[in-house]
Amino acid sequence: MNYIIVIPAYNEEAAIENIVKSSLKYSEVLVVDDGSSDRTSSLAKQAGGMVINHDKNRGKGAALKTGIEYALNKSYKAMVMLDGDGQHDPHFIPSLVSGLEDADLVVCSRFLREPPQDMAMQRRFSNKLTTGLLGIATGYPLTDSQCGFRIFNEKAGQIFREIPYNDYEFESEMLYQASLHNLMFKEIGIPSSYKGEKSYITGVKIIKYIYYIFKLFLIDIKRRI
Repeated sequence: MNYIIVIPAYNEEAAIENIVKSSLKYSEVLVVDDGSSDRTSSLAKQAGGMVINHDKNRGKGAALKTGIEYALNKSYKAMVMLDGDGQHDPHFIPSLVSGLEDADLVVCSRFLREPPQDMAMQRRFSNKLTTGLLGIATGYPLTDSQCGFRIFNEKAGQIFREIPYNDYEFESEMLYQASLHNLMFKEIGIPSSYKGEKSYITGVKIIKYIYYIFKLFLIDIKRRI
């Protein structure tokens, strides 16, 4: 299958070189540098990846949409999304690709196996709450709605490119839009590491994200009535 690996990155100089090199074993790699102030771009290029730079930090969703637009314009049949901070192991990319044999969207889950022990409590709480609500809204058997390690085909990419959100809401909206368009979905279990994690998800962002999920949930209830 002709697919590309898209890595959104913001100030990820500590991990990006290794992630790009490991990912290149499986396919071409595009790093979307979302306005980094460090060496993320230069290290990604040095490792062999293609790089698109945002002139300023626009948000993870904006970086993902830039990657989707590039992939669709270059006629890739599928897109792997992989975070640039090192918490996801590119070794699982072939498992994601295999998952597209009977799905349009495959999302990795950190909770199908043993839950990650080093995940911050506030992230664990927000994930459990929002995953439960999204599961009801989408009808999908979700265990991890916030994992950024996922793959989808060209048909799904055409839908996701139209999502208006530019921050962390984007990944949840992908799931909601997939359900509205009757896309086939499944999860696969992966391990994750959060030791030494550098997180940009602040308490304000978590509250904002939970508000978005509740609003989406209420909109979905209204749609069904």
